[in-house]
Amino acid sequence: MVRTRNAILPDVEQIHAIIRAYSGNGTLLPRTLAELRENVRDFVVAEDNGMIVGCGALHLYGMHLAEIRSIAILPSTKGLGAGRKLVEALLKEADRHQVTCVCLFTRIPEFFAHMGFSLAKRDDLPDKIYKDCVHCPAFNACDEIAMYPRRDSPTQRSARLADTQTAG
Repeated sequence: MVRTRNAILPDVEQIHAIIRAYSGNGTLLPRTLAELRENVRDFVVAEDNGMIVGCGALHLYGMHLAEIRSIAILPSTKGLGAGRKLVEALLKEADRHQVTCVCLFTRIPEFFAHMGFSLAKRDDLPDKIYKDCVHCPAFNACDEIAMYPRRDSPTQRSARLADTQTAG
């Protein structure tokens, strides 16, 4: 039975190995052990019978935006629902922090579409673009798809909040 939990420092080497399996072909950005140690509090792991089978992280930009990143499952354990459980755990974490918008960038939009995610406009995510993307070698030729889960884009939410404030 797959369950999720917050990652701890002893998990870092296993997280690194899982991410490394997907960074060689460009599916995920490579992460160093030092970077993972520094950011372990962002990670959730999926376990099956005590073995870590997947990982994912929630990067907070502020209460207005968080990004789900580094979702990866051991290839031998795909189909157990670990990916879905990781995403659900990270969305719950975003809710705990009262984040108003969550985004992600992916090369496998079909997986996230099945979970209720929809396409996003990059222009709605300036914090992500100008903090992270500008440093990427593929910045001008990015093949990742931006998506939102069951939430409004920052622009839509801001407009709706403004309408509520002026109406009341």
